Amino acid sequence: MIVTPDEISKLIKQQIESYSSKPQFSDAGTVIQVGDGIARVHGLQNAMSGELLEFANGTYGMALNLDENSIGVIIMGSDAGIKEGDPVKLTGRAVEVPVGDGMLGRIVNALGEPIDDKGPIAAEGYRKIENPAPSVIMRRSVNRPLQTGIKAIDALVPIGKGQRELIIGDRETGKTAIAIDTIINQKDKDVYCVYVAIGQKASTVARIIKVLNETGAMAYTTVVLATASESAPMQYFAPYSGCAIAEEWMYRGKDVLIVYDDLTKHAVSYRAISLLLRRPPGREAYPGDIFYLHSRLLERAACLSEDYGGGTLTALPIVETQEGDISAYIPTNIISITDGQIYLESDLFKNGIRPAINPGFSVARVGGAAQIPAMKSIAGPLRIEFAQYKELAAFSQFGSDLDRFTLNRLNHGERIMEVLKQPQYSPMPVENQVLILYALNNGHLESIDISRILKFQKDFIKYIELHAPSIKQEIRETGKVSKELEKKIDAVIAEVKERYHYN
Repeated sequence: MIVTPDEISKLIKQQIESYSSKPQFSDAGTVIQVGDGIARVHGLQNAMSGELLEFANGTYGMALNLDENSIGVIIMGSDAGIKEGDPVKLTGRAVEVPVGDGMLGRIVNALGEPIDDKGPIAAEGYRKIENPAPSVIMRRSVNRPLQTGIKAIDALVPIGKGQRELIIGDRETGKTAIAIDTIINQKDKDVYCVYVAIGQKASTVARIIKVLNETGAMAYTTVVLATASESAPMQYFAPYSGCAIAEEWMYRGKDVLIVYDDLTKHAVSYRAISLLLRRPPGREAYPGDIFYLHSRLLERAACLSEDYGGGTLTALPIVETQEGDISAYIPTNIISITDGQIYLESDLFKNGIRPAINPGFSVARVGGAAQIPAMKSIAGPLRIEFAQYKELAAFSQFGSDLDRFTLNRLNHGERIMEVLKQPQYSPMPVENQVLILYALNNGHLESIDISRILKFQKDFIKYIELHAPSIKQEIRETGKVSKELEKKIDAVIAEVKERYHYN
C-alpha cells in the first residue's frame, strides 16, 4: 500500500482544523489525612455536599463536610489503597444505584453492586440514593391493606399500603421474623419487596436469604446488604440505596414494601462517621441532625395519587430497644416519624406467646381504613376484649372470689391469646384469619379446651378447603361476611366440632 504526499498533507490539515486550543480544566484536590473510612481533602473549592469524588486508585467517596480549608469525605469501600498526597477529583455527580426489574431476586451491596455471584445486573437506569420525598399534593390517603399474614397484626394493628409502621422491641423478640413473614405473604400479590440489612451478622442474613429462597419470596425481593464487618459509610448508605431501588417501582405505579433492619445500627454508623468528621456531638454523642437522618428516609414512603401513577411504598423500619425502654433517644425519634408501631415484649416472648405483640403499646394510626370490611367488623370488638382481659388478668391475681362474668371474660381472653399465636414463617391468608376470628368472636371456641384450640384451627380451615371452598372464595372476592355466609360458617363449625369431637 503506497501513501501519497497529498493524502498525508490532507490528513495533517484535518488534524490541524479539529485541534482545539482550549485547555480542559479538572478541579483537583489532595488527600491530607485518611483512616477509618474517612478522608480529609484539601482544595476542591467547587465541591457540593453529597457530590461523588474520585480518588487516584479508582475508589469513590462522597463529600459530607464542607469546611473552610478542607472537605470531609466518606469513602465508599476500603480506604486501603488511598494515601496522603493522592489527587482527588470532582465528578459532578451524586451517588447513584442501578434500578429496575433486573434488581429482583438479587443480593447487592450498599452501592447496588451484585454480591451473589449471578453476574452483572441488567439495570434499566440509575437513581440517586438521596431523593426528595413526594409532596403533600402528590399523595392520597392510605386505604388499601397490606396483609402481613399475621393474625395479631392484621386484626389489631393493621398496615396499609403507603404506611410507615415501626417494629420495635428488645433483641431476640422476633422483630425480623415479623418483617420476613410479611415479605413471604406478598407472594402472588404483585408487591415488590426490598430487604435492607444494616449491621447484621453475615450468618443471620444468610439464614434469612435461605428462607426467602425456600419460600419462593426471593423472586420478587431485592436484598441490600451492609453487614457488621463493613465500614460505617457502607452501613450509612444501605437504607438510602434500598429506598432508591424501591422508589423506582413506586413511581412506575407498583406496590412496594421495604424493610429497614435495623435503624438503630444505622444511627450508630452515622454517629461514628460524624465523630470521625469532628462534628459536634449532642445527646448520647449523636450529631444534631440525627432526626433528619431518618425523617428524610422514612418520608419517602408514600401512597401516591392516581395523577402520579398511584404507586405505593410501605416502610417497615425496625428499631432495637434496651430493656424495653421505648422512651430512649432513637426510638422516640422514629416513633414520632412513623404512622404507628408494633411493640414486641420480651416477657411475652419468654412465656411462649409468639408473635410477642403487646396490644397496649402497639398502635396503627391508619386504623380500620387499612382493613377489609369483614376483618374490620370482627377486629373492632376483639381489640376491646383483649384490652379488658389484660386488665382483668392483672386484677384477678389479687383476689380469689371472682364472679361468673369475670371468669367468662378471663376464659374468653385466654382463647384470644391462644388464637393469636402463630408459628414463624407461616403467614395466613386473610380469609383464613377472618374465619378463625369469626369462630372466636361468636363464642364457638368457649367449649374447646385451650390446649386444643390451635388444632381446631387447623381442622376447621382444612375442612372448609375440602368441603366448602366457596366460603373462602366469597370472603376473598367480596371482603365481607354476609348473613347467609354466617349461617354456612356456623354449620361448618358445628360439623367440625362433632366430627373431631371438640364438644
